Order: sequence, then structure tokens, then C-alpha cells
Amino acid sequence: MDSLVTATDFYDALPRLATFGTLADPGSYTPLPDDWVIGCADIVGSTRAIAEGQYKKVNMAGAAVISAQINLMGGRDFPFIFGGDGAAFAVGPDDAARSAEALAAVQAWTRAECGLELRVAQVPVSTIRAAGRDVLVARYSASADVDYAMFAGGGLSWAEARMKAGDFAVPAAPPGQLPDLSGLSCRWAQIRARNGVILSAVIRPAPGAGSTAFARVTEKVLAIAHRIDRDGHPLPAAGAEVGWPPSGLGLEVLASRGSVPAWKRRLQLLAETLVAWFFLRTGLPVGGFDPAEYRRAVARNADFRKFDDGLKMTLDVDPATVEDLRGVLEQAQADGIVEFGLFQQEEAMMTCIVPSPRQGNHVHFIDGASGGYTQAAAQIKRAATA
Repeated sequence: MDSLVTATDFYDALPRLATFGTLADPGSYTPLPDDWVIGCADIVGSTRAIAEGQYKKVNMAGAAVISAQINLMGGRDFPFIFGGDGAAFAVGPDDAARSAEALAAVQAWTRAECGLELRVAQVPVSTIRAAGRDVLVARYSASADVDYAMFAGGGLSWAEARMKAGDFAVPAAPPGQLPDLSGLSCRWAQIRARNGVILSAVIRPAPGAGSTAFARVTEKVLAIAHRIDRDGHPLPAAGAEVGWPPSGLGLEVLASRGSVPAWKRRLQLLAETLVAWFFLRTGLPVGGFDPAEYRRAVARNADFRKFDDGLKMTLDVDPATVEDLRGVLEQAQADGIVEFGLFQQEEAMMTCIVPSPRQGNHVHFIDGASGGYTQAAAQIKRAATA
């Protein structure tokens, strides 16, 4: 990075990497500026909430954290990552105070509207480095219109652990403060496995494992996934299916109603989604909007794999590929390089942030529909305490 690049310009100056496999290389990442802060959030008791059938709510709350920050930033790019039952992001010093307010507002909204408890924290990057961790970031270009941040260095994991211990908590929002969740939705039908299994994988470096050894393992994992059509992408290239009314309509009501009564907002969304369903089902263009191209763009933009102090993927694979992946990971675990969880289910689900369907910068977070990343991560926790 040029020494003249300011903290404000930092993220804009990062190269957009077009090949996902290059992100296994530690050299692909750049340290965040020391005066930036990490925002992080996760649902308390997410495993229990999933067992009670609330995983759509859990996913929606995690995506709401990012949605509020996107709307706060007003079109400026910044690094963020979705984790299923939570999220993390980084902002510069000029945005830190407003970012904390948005985090607190999402926490209050999650409690009031979803009946879930969201932990939120804001941790200085300088504090993370003083603790012996780092926060490194890269940009992966999922398509010509959308790129996603990838993180390495162990700093996000450290910040999340401190948050769960009660440190760095963001002050509660004042009564009545609402987050701006414009564009947050989950209108697509759940995505059935075409190859047999929707596999959610969480793969982390084992304590003391070197970054080079971990990179070699992730390269092997990605090579196995590469054998599957489109690297195991859960969405068909033509995009997801739509139904009406959308299964996530109730959650979109909660995210978008503001001070409007829920019944009134539901009626508004029923009418709006019926029109959208008609054009997406028929493929008829309207007013310059091409529904078939939009569905293809959703598939291109989808976030189904990421580096987040480790590797997370939601893949559509066959059972033989699951066993090949398990074999590589069990050997790496025995060698003290990784800890991992693999969770199988029949469907994937998608939660979306769409500023405008006429623009290409809509983002779509994919997770397993039966607990996905949260269930895979829970396997790691159970193994650690066994």
C-alpha cells in the first residue's frame, strides 16, 4: 500500500481479487489501519434458537447488522462479513461513533421484533494488535458488480471471544431508536440440493497452527470443491426460484415497518411481492428491468464461501465429495493444523440486501437452511469440550 493512502481511502485502494483460491495465500491480505475499529455481533443462544425453528430469524438478525452499516455508510464501500448467526465489519475512526449507534439500534430491534438477544461490541484494531492478533483484509470480486471482504490474522476471532466474555460492549440504544434496514429481505424460496447434500463447512486453524500449513489444507479443500459444477455453488446459474407469498415475508415486515403497524406493512409487502413474483416467474421485462438477468445476477453476486479467520463454505455437493473433504480435514486435524465442523442438510437459504433491483450491487448471503454455519461451528465447540 502507498504510504500516502489515508485511512479513509484504505479500503478503496485494495485490489479486487477475481480468483477465490488466491485468498488461501496469506500474502493476499493487507493489515487494517491501526486507528480503525471492528464491529461484531452474534445471537446469544443461537443453537437453541435454531432447535426451536428460528433460523430464518437468526440469519435475518445477522444480516441486519450489515444492512444498518451499509445504509449508514451511504454508498461508501467498507469491509464486512456475514457469519450466519452474526456478522463483523470494520470502519475508520470518522465513522466509529455513528457505527456504534447503528449497532445498538440493531440490538434493540432484534430484541423487540425478533425476540432474540444480540450481543454487540466495538473493538479497536490497535487493542487487537496489542493482544498479539492481527486484522488483515482482502477483497474478493464475486462478480463485476459486487465484492466481499475476506479476513485473516485471528483478530476477528479474538474480538468475538472478548465480546462473548462481556468486553467492549456497545452502550444500549435510547428508547425508540430504530435502525435503517432499507433493502433487507429474504424473498427467495429455499434452495434444494441438486447434487444430494447442502454442506455447511467451518474450517479454522488449530491453536498454534502456522498460516502456511493452514493455507495448504484450504487449497486441498478448494481443489476438491472445484470438481463440482461451479465449485459447488448452491444456486443454479439461472438463479433461485421464487414463490408467493415469500416464506420470509413476516421477517421483512419486521425489518421494514418502522413505526407503521405490522398488519399495514404486511398488506403493502403482499402487493409488492406479488408484482415481483409475476415478473420473475414469467421473465417478462418491464420498464428496463430484465427479470431473467436479475436472477442470474443474484447467482453471480451470492456469498457462499468466505475466509473469516478460517474458511466457511455452503456447498451443493454429492455424498462422495463430503467424504473426500472429511478425509482431508480429519488428517489435517490429526496433524494439529485445523479444527472443523461439517453439517449436512437438504436445502440452503438466502438473505438479501438489495438497495435497488435496478442496480447491480445487491448482495445475497447463503447459509444452510437447517442451521448451517452455526451447527458446523457447534461441532467444533463440542469437540473442544469432549
